[in-house]
Amino acid sequence: MSSHREAPEISKDPVADSTDLYAFVSPDDKNTVTLIANYIPLEAPDGGPNFYEFGDDVLYEIHIDNDGDGDADISYQFRFSTVNNIPASFLYNDGPITALTAPSPTSTWNRQQTYSLTRVDHEQHNRWGRGAISTPLGSGLLSPPCNIGPLSTPNYAGLAATAVHKVGHGPFSASVFAGQRAEGFYVDLGAVFDLGDLRPFGQLHAGAAAAGLLSGMPGVNSTADVNVHSLALQVPISQLTRKSASSYTDPAAVIGVWTTASRQRARVDAKDGGEHTWVGPWHQVSRLGNPLVNELIIGIGDKNRWNHQSPTADGTEFLKYFAQPLLAQLLPSLYPGVFPKLAAYNAVATNTRPDLEAILLTGIPAGIVPGFTNYGGSVKADMLRLNTAIAPATTPSNLGLLGGDLAGYPNGRRVFDDVATIELRAVAGATLALVDKSYTPDGAAGLVTFGLTSGGSDLTALGTEKYLPAFPYLGTPYSGYSNPSKTPVSVAP
Repeated sequence: MSSHREAPEISKDPVADSTDLYAFVSPDDKNTVTLIANYIPLEAPDGGPNFYEFGDDVLYEIHIDNDGDGDADISYQFRFSTVNNIPASFLYNDGPITALTAPSPTSTWNRQQTYSLTRVDHEQHNRWGRGAISTPLGSGLLSPPCNIGPLSTPNYAGLAATAVHKVGHGPFSASVFAGQRAEGFYVDLGAVFDLGDLRPFGQLHAGAAAAGLLSGMPGVNSTADVNVHSLALQVPISQLTRKSASSYTDPAAVIGVWTTASRQRARVDAKDGGEHTWVGPWHQVSRLGNPLVNELIIGIGDKNRWNHQSPTADGTEFLKYFAQPLLAQLLPSLYPGVFPKLAAYNAVATNTRPDLEAILLTGIPAGIVPGFTNYGGSVKADMLRLNTAIAPATTPSNLGLLGGDLAGYPNGRRVFDDVATIELRAVAGATLALVDKSYTPDGAAGLVTFGLTSGGSDLTALGTEKYLPAFPYLGTPYSGYSNPSKTPVSVAP
């Protein structure tokens, strides 16, 4: 979670597994939007000698829909290339890596990646009529190494900062970073997948007595001290919207964002154990828009198929999962007497969840939340919907819209937003009254939490996520040598 190992098929293909997606108006440059797509879940910092890396055989894409039809109008494509500078060495590096330089046989950095970035504008006029126009923004771009330790990667933060590249020219430009980052998502995986145990509510669980559960226990952040690989872009808003928006109520201000990973359809293995080859057309194997959708909404029999589909399939093939989510049905059974109003609502077979459909599939129409909308149109499609005309908050809340912060999730998603708590409260019925005035939420719905943060604007309470104040926002990755929870030494990670 948010989308770590969320389907049987993609759990076996981590380099193509999209773990988290973020989209927000940049607080350090309010004329831009930052887009971040994370891949490769749960990276152990000490994973040598073959440290984590992007796949050369994977097409990574971040898509933007700016006209509300659920189809991509703009895509940013990342392709990677890996070089062994020292093929005879078994090590990732044979000496300190103190600077980013182009691959070279004289380098002490053995396993090195570069990448290209291409912008694709779909359905644009070109000299042959309407079709996609591809614009290369950069090639041979340097990706930083993994954070190995103080001898191999001294001053890692400074080294990684040089991997932020300015790319493009003319009508298109961007800042880009592709490399390892500290995991910024936080959730109590061990408890939630133990039959929905919410530690702060532990004693109220149906199985509490037999298991000896107690209430008030703090949550355990299952994604603490692990890393991910991030694709990060900072792009002028004017390059993403179809036209300038007159105000936050202008539909032109809203963009929908999702990420995909694709592989070619056929793999040919070398009989002598050499590198295998992928051939044929590209085939999508992973996608992610809103957090937790495939993880906690889609049934296991459809999880693989969901990953292969376009977001436009959500309003037809997968709508039943959003309209009557299983987790909302289970909560009253798991916590007897805690959610009586949700239980009564669920008991009416024709009742659906229009609040969840709005949050996850269409955006929230104007008039539901005062001063806010991110409605993208009537097409139901799972995308992060961001209203680019809403400025960053001066005192942000990690509970986003539920915390009175119009710039937070589900208005896009910032790196610190507590999306697990927000979505769990929504599923428990906290948002249903916004669209069904006859419904009164259970008091417990607004108290559901994983117990990992204090909520509200105290972002320092988040612990070890190590967020940065500027692009690329996700923090310096944890070092395998000095992981703070395992090796409390004075050496900087």
